[in-house]
Amino acid sequence: MKNYCMAALCAALVSHVPALQAQTTWKLATGYSAESFHTKNIMQFSRDVEQASRGKLLIQVHPGSSLIKLNDISQAVQAGKVEAGETIMTSMVKEIPLAGADAVPFVVGSYKDAQRLWQLQRPGIEKHFSAHGMKLLYAVPWPPQGLHSTTPIRSVADFKGTQMRTYNSTTLRIAELLEARPVDVAMADVGKALAEGRMDNMITSALTGVENKVWGSIKYYYEINAWFPKNAVFVNSRAFEALDPPARSAVMKAAQEAESRGWSASQALAGSATEELRANGVKIDRIPPDLDRVIKRMGEKFSQEWVRSVGKEANDIFVPYYLKP
Repeated sequence: MKNYCMAALCAALVSHVPALQAQTTWKLATGYSAESFHTKNIMQFSRDVEQASRGKLLIQVHPGSSLIKLNDISQAVQAGKVEAGETIMTSMVKEIPLAGADAVPFVVGSYKDAQRLWQLQRPGIEKHFSAHGMKLLYAVPWPPQGLHSTTPIRSVADFKGTQMRTYNSTTLRIAELLEARPVDVAMADVGKALAEGRMDNMITSALTGVENKVWGSIKYYYEINAWFPKNAVFVNSRAFEALDPPARSAVMKAAQEAESRGWSASQALAGSATEELRANGVKIDRIPPDLDRVIKRMGEKFSQEWVRSVGKEANDIFVPYYLKP
């Protein structure tokens, strides 16, 4: 009788214990350091998802290429080796040419312009991500690319014969159009190249200038906002669809908040980095109106060439962009 009563009591207690919720864990690979503002934003995104899903979905963030190398992350997510990842969109142009809009120079001149371009670019990017077995979660820009120079720049003629750092086909073409001499210098070697007099100018962000402490040689920084390269955060489509509807909603809500927060953080960082250059003796300036018109014409030329190389989808971005300033 005692055994029967004990069994009945245990059964009653078990019936009142709520069923444990199944927990899903995603690994998210990024090539950027834990100190990067992009990674900090992802960490907050992860915490938001865990809280909103009530612990049903955990996102483990692996920074600094510790899980997958930066250039291999999109392929790893497509293959399901990891559930989610982050990479700079311009690294994906071979498989998704539309991602190259980020690297067309002298088209956008402000965060407002960059946001408008992104809204036009996003539908096509989402479609191509989907075709590659991925779902776009959000995208956040790096601070804009400015012009660092050892000497004042007042006209196109001031570039002629100078040594301009180049690191991809776009910067190489810019140097050629400005009649500067291209110098291939890795970012890690910028300080050494400046100290040795092998570089006179370069186009990169104020943040990169601060990180490399360029003020020993660089005396001028021009806020030309040449382009706003973006990092995309994405997930394997099958992994996303395997979530229940509330968890999917939690992910997308947190992604929307991460995008908004990331854009604000990028803009704040651009401002603080510029002020740090100023505090270290770099003169901060805007280029003269005549030179500004020249680089805007270069932007139109670059965008027309890019549209011809990519096709109708690219046209669908730049035609409305230029028609509705």
